Amino acid sequence: MGIFKRVFIFLYGIGLKLDNTDSIHGHEYFDEATGAFIPPIFLSSMFEQRGPAKKSERGVDLKYSREENPTVMALEKVISKLEGSEDSLCFNSGMAGISSVYLHYLKAGDNIVITSEAYGTSIKLAEDLAKFGVHTKKAYPSADDIVSKIDSETAIVFIEVMTNPTLKVIDIKQVSERTRKSGIKLIVDNTFLSPYNFKPIKNGADLSLESLTKYISGHNDIIGGSVSGSRKNMLDIWEWRRMLGTILNPFSAYLALRGVKTLGVRMERHQENALKVAKYLASSSKVTDVMYPGLENNSYHNIAKRMFRGFGGVVSFRIKGGRDESIRVLKSLSLIKPSPSLGGTESIMTYPVLSASSSINKMDREKLGITDSLLRLSVGLEDAEDIISDLENAFSKI
Repeated sequence: MGIFKRVFIFLYGIGLKLDNTDSIHGHEYFDEATGAFIPPIFLSSMFEQRGPAKKSERGVDLKYSREENPTVMALEKVISKLEGSEDSLCFNSGMAGISSVYLHYLKAGDNIVITSEAYGTSIKLAEDLAKFGVHTKKAYPSADDIVSKIDSETAIVFIEVMTNPTLKVIDIKQVSERTRKSGIKLIVDNTFLSPYNFKPIKNGADLSLESLTKYISGHNDIIGGSVSGSRKNMLDIWEWRRMLGTILNPFSAYLALRGVKTLGVRMERHQENALKVAKYLASSSKVTDVMYPGLENNSYHNIAKRMFRGFGGVVSFRIKGGRDESIRVLKSLSLIKPSPSLGGTESIMTYPVLSASSSINKMDREKLGITDSLLRLSVGLEDAEDIISDLENAFSKI
């Protein structure tokens, strides 16, 4: 065995490895019979029960794919290593993961503190739990306001460390210090950053949630979600996934395993392009405000630089005008696709007031700065010059 390989095995064994290595090798799959080292798609609905059942690493019997599936388990192992968690569960959507978390931790009489700027469906689901006696307290996305909303009935605090869509940055340390003292679960939706840029659990969160649809799979071709945390928490939430039937399907797990291998490479390109686009937007006469923490004059730049490895690939901005001008820009795009979602290879632009933020009440939207002139751009992997050229052409129509 060569010296390089021996050193690699030693470093990997003691944990001194980087995210790019875990993204590729973290599943640890190897088939002794064939020499295959790429996890296959296990389409089996069930598994033979002759004698004691084979168990997953979390100690659950491998018997039925609604409960456990080897392809999904391989992806969960990778996610756990990237998140720095003891265990992870993968779901058939991000909202399926969020739903299971809410159902497990909340009961009648509990409060959930959630930031008023977050994915609109996460907020709406929390509010709809009022029919079961759960109360929602919305906080402005700042550590001070979040902490001020916590009381003796608070069971969970749900935040996005970088918010959707105006990219405010929350000091997680201040929030986690408060939740830890009170035994409250701190849950972080980390989708906008991905575990490549930020690891919530290593920064005080109890659970980290990701939409696998976005940066982790990275190719706009699957729907999925993950929840990561301690082994005990995952076993509890696993029961809800089993009963709700919301496990990720094995084919989507395979695609996510393939996509996550290039997470680090893609994030670096997303961020390189995003900074170029943000600087262009800041210089455009058709733009009044650019929201991207990677810009040095952004009010969240210093805290983002301290907390994150990178600033992500989403840039939000306001154009001169209102709803009519925003829609005209969307209709005038060519390379950039007017569409929901983010984090894929293709650049995508969305209009928050009619999409992800549409279920946030108008008063909250205005306070948060989610206005009729706001557009959100998920910067893809195309040449930055082509993205900028497409924006220039669209702006010429207003």
